Formats: sequence, C-alpha cells, structure tokens
Amino acid sequence: MYKKNIKRRLEEIGFPILFFVTILATWEIFVMIFSIPEYLLPKPTKIISEIILNFNSLLRHTIITMIEVIFGFLIGNVLGFLGAVIFAHSKTIEKGLYPYAIALKTTPILAIAPLLVLWFGTGMISKIVAAAIVCFFPILVNTVKGLKNIDDEYLDLLRSFSASKYQIFTKLRLPNSLPYIFSALKISTGLAVVGAIVGEFVGAKEGIGFVILISTYHLETATMFAAIIMSALGGILFFYFISLIERKIIFWQKTKNSF
Repeated sequence: MYKKNIKRRLEEIGFPILFFVTILATWEIFVMIFSIPEYLLPKPTKIISEIILNFNSLLRHTIITMIEVIFGFLIGNVLGFLGAVIFAHSKTIEKGLYPYAIALKTTPILAIAPLLVLWFGTGMISKIVAAAIVCFFPILVNTVKGLKNIDDEYLDLLRSFSASKYQIFTKLRLPNSLPYIFSALKISTGLAVVGAIVGEFVGAKEGIGFVILISTYHLETATMFAAIIMSALGGILFFYFISLIERKIIFWQKTKNSF
C-alpha cells in the first residue's frame, strides 16, 4: 500500500514535469529552426534568464498582485456566500436580485475596470474590487445550489425534532453545501488573478498587469512572458492552498464539482 502511494505521488508529479520539459524543448527547437524574432516569440531559455535576472522586481510585482487577489477573493466570496444564504431563505429576494447577479456576471470585467479606476483610483482598491466582482457569481450560484439541494428525509427528520432554522442551517444545509462552496472557491482563485490583472491593465503603477502592459509597449516579450509565468505560479499556489484547506475540512466525502 505504501509503495502504491509513493508510485502514485511520483506519477502525479513526474508526468506534469515531463510534459512541461517536453513543451519547453519543442518550443526552443521550433524558435531556433524557424529563426523567429525574439520580440515575437522568445526562447524559453531567454525567458528563464529574464526571470533569474529580474527575479526581485518580478517577485515584488507578483506579491502586490497577489495581495489584491487575496483581498478581492475574500471580499467577493464572503459577499457571495451571504447573498446565497439570503437567496436560499427568501424566494422573493432571489427572484428580485438574481437577474442583476446574472447581469454582473455577463458584463466583461474589462468593461467595468475603467469605471473602477475612475471611482477608486489607480491604487490597490480598484483591483481588489475587480477581483471581488469576478469571484462573486461562482460562489453565489454554487452555494445556493448546495443549500437547496437537501434530501427531504433529512429535512423532515430535523423538523420532527423541532429544530430551528438556525440548527437546520448549521447541522444540515451548510455541511451539505461545503463541496459546492469549495468547488466555487477553487474556480475563484483563477478568476481573482484575472480580475486583478485586468484592473492593473487599465490603471496601475505596479503589479504584474502593469509589468505586462509596459513590456508590451516596449516589445520586451521575454519580460512579458516572465511576468505571465510569475502570475500563473501565484495562481497555482493559491489554488493548491484552497485545495489543501478543502481536504482538511471536507474529509467525509468527495468534492462535488457543481459549477
């Protein structure tokens, strides 16, 4: 059993690494054979060199972006969860406000970002709000589904013991909705990164989005790729952090991927 677990772990780690190295090697050879200019597609070795040479600067901008991501993630998901609890207990409010939630979801964050910069300035707040907006809808939809998707037999059992609405919520609805909630949270990790970076595109003086924008203007494609890789690494670490929390909290059942 122990050997099987080690083998499975090695496969989980080894296959992605092997696939990644293969892509980089193919990319390097492709650029060399076809003599592609560096401003169009730099070699992976050039990008890695750029990351090493400017690591401190890239790390500082990545930390700034991830701070915006984390705060936006927390605010958006807390508000979305509270909205879902209200929707699950009031059909009138749900019918009245749900269309506006859909409208918010279907409006591109790129269209909203200039307004956020106008209202909140070019500092962190506008990026946090952008990240919060894109995180709001997934948690709202998934939590409502989890809170409502209750087995009638369990609900009748609790009611037969004269359980209050609070007890039904804490003992039945909330535990049942946790897999749905964490499914949305994992989706939101990536969305929050996108929201923050889009906000930085519109107006910022620091952050990964700012680095990408400036390097694009100067045709410094290697720097742009380096910034993209740093943001991707930040998003991946954030995703696995939420996954780790999920495994610790939802230990009694498999996660339901509902969104």
